[in-house]
Amino acid sequence: MAEGCSRQCGGNDDSLEETPKKKCKREQAPEYGEQETVKNCKRMQSELKTILEKSSQKLLESLPKFSQPGAREGILYLGNRIKSLKPDILMDPIYIGLFGSTGAGKSTLLNAIIDKKYFLPVSGCSVCTSCVVQVNTSRSKQHEAKIHLLTDEEWKDELRGLVELVDPSEDSKYNSEGSEAALKISAIYGKGAETKSYEELCRMKPVVSIQPSRCITFRETTAEELSEKMSPYIRSPTSAEGEMEEEEDRKMQLWPLVKNVEVTLPYSQVIPEGVVFVDIPGTGDFNSKRDEMWKENINKCSVIWVVNSNQRIVGGKIHEVLLNEGMKAFQCGMCRDISLVVTKSDNLDLEEYRREKKKKTISKHDAILEMNEHVKQKKSITIKKWLEEKLPNDLEVVHKADLVYTVSAREYWQGETLSQEETEIPKLRDYIRKFYVEQKKKVLVDHTVEAITIFSLICSLQANKHAQYQLAKRNHLRDVIVQKIADLGKDIKECFLPIEQLLGEGVEEAKKSYETALRSILNRNHGYQGYHRTLRAVCLKKGVYASRTFYRIDINSSLAQPIYEKIDKSFGNVFGIQMGTCSTLKACLNAFKEAVQQKLQDAQIKLMADNEHKLAFLKQETDFIVSEAEKLILQRKASIYQSLVVSIQNDLLVYYEEAAAVRGLQAYQKMQNILSKGVTRAEESGMFRRAENSMREHLQEMKEQITRKLEEDFSNMLSLAFCPWDQLDGKLPDLHNEYLHISFIHKTLQSAKAS
Repeated sequence: MAEGCSRQCGGNDDSLEETPKKKCKREQAPEYGEQETVKNCKRMQSELKTILEKSSQKLLESLPKFSQPGAREGILYLGNRIKSLKPDILMDPIYIGLFGSTGAGKSTLLNAIIDKKYFLPVSGCSVCTSCVVQVNTSRSKQHEAKIHLLTDEEWKDELRGLVELVDPSEDSKYNSEGSEAALKISAIYGKGAETKSYEELCRMKPVVSIQPSRCITFRETTAEELSEKMSPYIRSPTSAEGEMEEEEDRKMQLWPLVKNVEVTLPYSQVIPEGVVFVDIPGTGDFNSKRDEMWKENINKCSVIWVVNSNQRIVGGKIHEVLLNEGMKAFQCGMCRDISLVVTKSDNLDLEEYRREKKKKTISKHDAILEMNEHVKQKKSITIKKWLEEKLPNDLEVVHKADLVYTVSAREYWQGETLSQEETEIPKLRDYIRKFYVEQKKKVLVDHTVEAITIFSLICSLQANKHAQYQLAKRNHLRDVIVQKIADLGKDIKECFLPIEQLLGEGVEEAKKSYETALRSILNRNHGYQGYHRTLRAVCLKKGVYASRTFYRIDINSSLAQPIYEKIDKSFGNVFGIQMGTCSTLKACLNAFKEAVQQKLQDAQIKLMADNEHKLAFLKQETDFIVSEAEKLILQRKASIYQSLVVSIQNDLLVYYEEAAAVRGLQAYQKMQNILSKGVTRAEESGMFRRAENSMREHLQEMKEQITRKLEEDFSNMLSLAFCPWDQLDGKLPDLHNEYLHISFIHKTLQSAKAS
């Protein structure tokens, strides 16, 4: 048992605040070394930032002295490069998404991670988290929450659809979508408003007070005070029963307007500054803006934890649906790691377990650990197989040891049966800290290397003598690089061929299976009663709807799924996770970079023997320019991947609109008929081929963007490197001392890294 340890380490049931006195040594140890590393990195980052800011200012002040076009572009390029190194890189957020359905225990888990037991409201029998909630820490001593509301335009866009879903004549038991729509309308406009028309509601004054800024801000001295203030705004009732008479209930009436919530807590030793936890509802939202934010938040997470309770894991399917949504973030977003986090792992009937396993004397402690190990092994096999099917086999995430965590927030606080380590909350924290430190150290070291090379070039530009000679060297290298860029364009085209070939195969599969996919959505085993409201909501939202009863329904994605199943692995091979080393597109860019740098090396021997700093600069800038091209690819890959669904959705819009307008008797059958015939008509007219062509066009457009950007960036770089000294003499600022200081910072970082 772990009762003693828990009492020393854990929280107090009656307090939200951290209790830093008497921490277990085994929990302290991993934190202190990493905290010291981060502290030193931040100090050196601050020094680097100061140097770069002052140097950038000196360059800007010298810019008016340059009238010649070549020199001016070169100095501007130099100034922009220094600016690119200026941001607070250690404060660039790392997003960790907790992704799960209502009641899965996301908020409870997050409360345990941040060591504040009742901070975020947990799902009860009548309320749940209604929007995306972000939690991070800062150096401020205050606890702050910003509740962002929908704009008037965004709310009215949703309101039109809500009115379409309400039907007072139907029993709410069979019309969950209509009941929720009525609840939202009455919350904002008062009891009875759900019977009004859209036009009438637009003329009505809301019964709730809405901030003109559309943002409600709370700043409190304690977590408990902030929790009490913000809680009503991030919860939504799940039924319309009861009257809202209490003050907290009146505050909760604003929940339909809440878009997202940002929470900032004072710095804590538990979580590194710069880590942002995102509590993401499992299905999305009826409101277009909130649903858009739902997708954006999934895509920007570097780490995704799919959260589901122990009761729902065994035999349940919702975590598989959520894992599938999380997997899309590997293709579309910034995700590099995904895990299944099983909550309420201590929930076990000991007598039942003993009978089932035929172990009459097993203790509850051992039974829980045995059950958790079984869940881990079983689900790890499933997830590993899934990862291998969807992603390239040489990615680290495919082979990582911990794919499943079994956690217990209750035991973390109470410690009646399990130790804190056995609840695996500390294990998740350790993972977060290590991930954070590794990412930030690497970025800071890379920044100092770039800065040293740039400053060494500035200090050595005085060697650029003889204007005609410099011009000849520049033109020679420009011609060489332009040819290499043309070769790269051909290589990228070849790189895309596997995707394009599989697109055709996927289209043939989609043409065969679209009727089955559509029937799985339109036909429900429990009958039609009330489902026509759900289907109308799907049509009102252009084929995509987040239902509390049926989870996320997406006709467009379901129709495109056979194509994705064909291309997913190839798409992952081409684009990789954040353009990792296993990516074939990354390999193309690396081959291009190496070829250019080899030509620069050759040119050093033939043309540039007078300046070794220039060669180092050109090689580094080649690295930087290629990395900027990679950023462009990361920005575009989501739109490329989603182009299939967008194309199909555009083809079906007219049928969604027609079906959404259906009223009266046999509404479900009529909507079903419209959609079935509409999808068939669209397929016969080439819907899937158009989706295929759309992705091909997106790939071609990205290839052209890459080559154009490379040509422009290399031209600017060469203009600077070969700007004749007679155009620079006496005009560039003296940055020699700054160069020495940055070199010292780099040596210190390298020494710390080695140790």
